[in-house]
Amino acid sequence: MRAYYFDNIPGDQRLLHDSGIPVSDEILKSIGILHWHIPTSQQAQIDTVAEERSYKNRDTITITKQGLGDLYEAKLKSFFEEHMHEDEEIRYILEGSGFFDVREHPSDSWIRCQVDTGDLLVLPAGIYHRFTLDENNMIKALRLFKDEPKWTPINRGGSTDVNPYRIDYLKSLAVN
Repeated sequence: MRAYYFDNIPGDQRLLHDSGIPVSDEILKSIGILHWHIPTSQQAQIDTVAEERSYKNRDTITITKQGLGDLYEAKLKSFFEEHMHEDEEIRYILEGSGFFDVREHPSDSWIRCQVDTGDLLVLPAGIYHRFTLDENNMIKALRLFKDEPKWTPINRGGSTDVNPYRIDYLKSLAVN
């Protein structure tokens, strides 16, 4: 996985938008982002990570124009809306590539995390983020969950700033 500051230049969200300013692992850890690279030939290591982090369930999602048909553009647009979740978001990339953009705190800058096959990314509950495909327009990912599989985005707004999971996330940053 490669991380860098998003350039904020208007245009196709699927482009790199690389500002040329890399983001270190230390900065990612300081905002709660964890990542590993586990070759798909060594997927048994995913079970080890899942056990260590108490992930009990999993499913697979594939995002392609062919697979989503007429819903493709609307789905991509919804994924790219800034939101948070009340659970960790865990993705292991089985095929393809894309971008997870996360908000750095307290600067509110976008950090772009470029994920490719073999990357495992963990976003903490309460972090503002968004997702998009890249120009390859395809990703297949294993989604891991601590409890029952669910993906409920809560779009950023006044109510998310006082959401208990958002508040807990911000408190965790103050401790680190």
